[in-house]
Amino acid sequence: MTLALFVVVLFAGLAIGLPVAYALILTGVALMYQLDFFDAQIVAQNLLNGADSFPLMAVPFFMLAGAIMNAGGLSRRIVNLALALVGHIRGGLGYVTILAASILASLSGSAAADAAALSALLVPMMMKAGNSRGRSGGLVASSGIIALVIPPSIGLILIGVTGNISITGLFMAGIFPGILMALCLCATWFLVSRKDDIRPLPKVPAKEVLVLLVESFWALLLPVIIIVGLRFGVFTPTEAGVVAAVYALLVATCVYRELPLRDLYAVFLESAKLSAMVMFLVAGALVSGWMITVAGLPQQVVSIVEPLKDSPTLLMLAVIGLVLVVGTAMDMIPIVLILIPVLLPAVVAAGIDPVYFGIVFMLACSIGLITPPVGAVLNVVAGVTRARMIEIIVGVWPFLAAQCIVLLSLVLFPQLVLAPYRWIMG
Repeated sequence: MTLALFVVVLFAGLAIGLPVAYALILTGVALMYQLDFFDAQIVAQNLLNGADSFPLMAVPFFMLAGAIMNAGGLSRRIVNLALALVGHIRGGLGYVTILAASILASLSGSAAADAAALSALLVPMMMKAGNSRGRSGGLVASSGIIALVIPPSIGLILIGVTGNISITGLFMAGIFPGILMALCLCATWFLVSRKDDIRPLPKVPAKEVLVLLVESFWALLLPVIIIVGLRFGVFTPTEAGVVAAVYALLVATCVYRELPLRDLYAVFLESAKLSAMVMFLVAGALVSGWMITVAGLPQQVVSIVEPLKDSPTLLMLAVIGLVLVVGTAMDMIPIVLILIPVLLPAVVAAGIDPVYFGIVFMLACSIGLITPPVGAVLNVVAGVTRARMIEIIVGVWPFLAAQCIVLLSLVLFPQLVLAPYRWIMG
């Protein structure tokens, strides 16, 4: 009864157009009434506690770092370096997109921000070379979601906070799966573009490549600082967000000098708006999350999946199936905030490593961002490139299939996540 009430109230709220944060609060209030102990002070207290979290402070700082990188020329230099390295080979602009997305993923942690930057910079070039707008946009969208798996992923931070999982562990475990996503996209691009009459870019002389590498040095240094600092305990994930924001600001204003001080207000304001939206979602989720625990919903879910406890693979297939279905209609953040508190106890009871579960869960969420009919990243690409949504949907299918293959591989072979993770962590 309690589980049914939770599902009905949540989706009824979303169906009538309530913002997700308010739907989550409403769900918590409904559960309070069902258990006959409604107290407005408890709701207010949980709202405050939801936003009052030291690990969550990493989110606004990484968002700010990403905004500064796009405005301050760091992202553009990464793209220019990728163009110089692989732009001259057959289908080179596709590989440029994947390489640039992988590097930007290690800088920003935001799929939407990376997709927007790459759409503006690379899609016109790809179309000029002979690629269709739909395929170009589809590749950019499917490459952009790598940012949610490779550190410093904002999604992994939310999973760590919501599920009480080591964020540093999630970051380290996401490195190899992110690389695997990029490699699978490269193989797919090779297959879909091998018969196209695409004009490659002229080969850049080695001297110019060296110049671009030197110019990009300060941008490329940031992911090294973050990963090394986290691995050796120099700073926490939250402090890594501060380091990333301050470093990006110094490079953009003092080294590259492409971000005038007069433009800082606009960058800070946009980052603050996005951060406020995420933080309010998290605060609202704690109201329902607290009631989920009090009402014993995790235990009910554990009892439902009891037949699958002896087969972790089948349980993970059921979980990612649920996430993929929900992801067609809901954004990544509410999926994490709603499903992690409910599903994690069942996963742990089945003996599945929480860090491994977090990576697979996040990859499934990221695929939802490029899955019709909603597809938040698809909408970003369509908006930036001024393409019809149907064009991007048609163009993204081969690359969406590639990411699904990666997801299925991680479920069937958990060591693809666990072995590199354990090696990195020593």
